[in-house]
Amino acid sequence: MDHDIRRRVAAEFFGTFWLTFGGCGAAVLSAAFPDLGIGFLGVSLAFGLTVLGMAYAVGHISGGHFNPAVTLGLWTAGRCADRHVLPYLVAQVVGSVAAAGALYLVASGKAGWVLAGFASNGYGALSPGRYGLVACLTTEVLTTFFFLTIIIGATSRGAAAGFAGIPIGFALVLIHLISIPVTNTSVNPARSTGVALFAGSEYVAQLWLFWLAPIAGAMAAGLLARWLYRESRILDTVVVEKRAA
Repeated sequence: MDHDIRRRVAAEFFGTFWLTFGGCGAAVLSAAFPDLGIGFLGVSLAFGLTVLGMAYAVGHISGGHFNPAVTLGLWTAGRCADRHVLPYLVAQVVGSVAAAGALYLVASGKAGWVLAGFASNGYGALSPGRYGLVACLTTEVLTTFFFLTIIIGATSRGAAAGFAGIPIGFALVLIHLISIPVTNTSVNPARSTGVALFAGSEYVAQLWLFWLAPIAGAMAAGLLARWLYRESRILDTVVVEKRAA
């Protein structure tokens, strides 16, 4: 593994670690804390702020994916190199599992603490609002589709330079405000995997949905982007060819 890919993998590991620990930590430790709970709004902000912070901290190293769906969506759009896909996916899942382990260590240090889902995602009986499979599948596909559309648009040629992290972070806040009652919000297979491994077998059994739906939504957005931003890619190619001439 060369130096560049090691740096990229490290950035994806730490970015996904912070997203999982910060976002899920807010849900597990603070959402319903006696008298001073931060509620859905606080948890939504926590997820958005983790992405916003790490996008500026390490996004310039790896692109700041922190999410297998984002990596595969950007790859589909032609915005992620083939050689980066598998290392990124591994780093993201490992980062999330490590963060979930750290969160479990902290949360279980409180006397009388009960696991109670551990911020995991689910449908049917495991959905916070008891939403069925079709509703949860639709929610995850649509929210991830628009998340990737925002990511691709905010980082495309012609977008305001240096500000991409802001709309991306706030998009994640909005997604959580919409979908926490439905699925507890995934849009990120790595985030779902890390906490599910600690939450128990019933949550692990439903992980397939939180891989399938976000990836399907993300790759659909990637395909749309190939058409929607086609002129930008043509212009970039012309500039490169002129410089090479």
